[in-house]
Amino acid sequence: MSMTLHELVAEAKSQISEIDVATAAQVIAQGVTLIDIREPSEFDVAHLSGALNIPRGVLEFKTVDHPALAAKDRKIVLYCRSGGRSALSTLNLQRLGYSQVISMAGGIEAWVAANQAVVTDATSYQG
Repeated sequence: MSMTLHELVAEAKSQISEIDVATAAQVIAQGVTLIDIREPSEFDVAHLSGALNIPRGVLEFKTVDHPALAAKDRKIVLYCRSGGRSALSTLNLQRLGYSQVISMAGGIEAWVAANQAVVTDATSYQG
């Protein structure tokens, strides 16, 4: 049985922890590993302060050697543009044994819509 993209994302969201922007802002302020999984060109336009850019296409591979992903019990918040890619990535990290990985619902679009600050200087890929 094949699924639509919408169904695939909905299924992932039913299996992960997802937080809204207000909760994400609180959690981020307390100190977490914040990962923007969008492409570097998207990250360079705007991103959350303190975010690392590890694109979805390489995220799972970076679990082997990236210092930010070394501890599987580290609290990690993932975000993307609208929440779909981060939901899929959160599910994959859970499957790889990460116990405190969370997706920010609505992604950076929801963050900006809630009048939260973003960084707009171009920063190169950090993954």
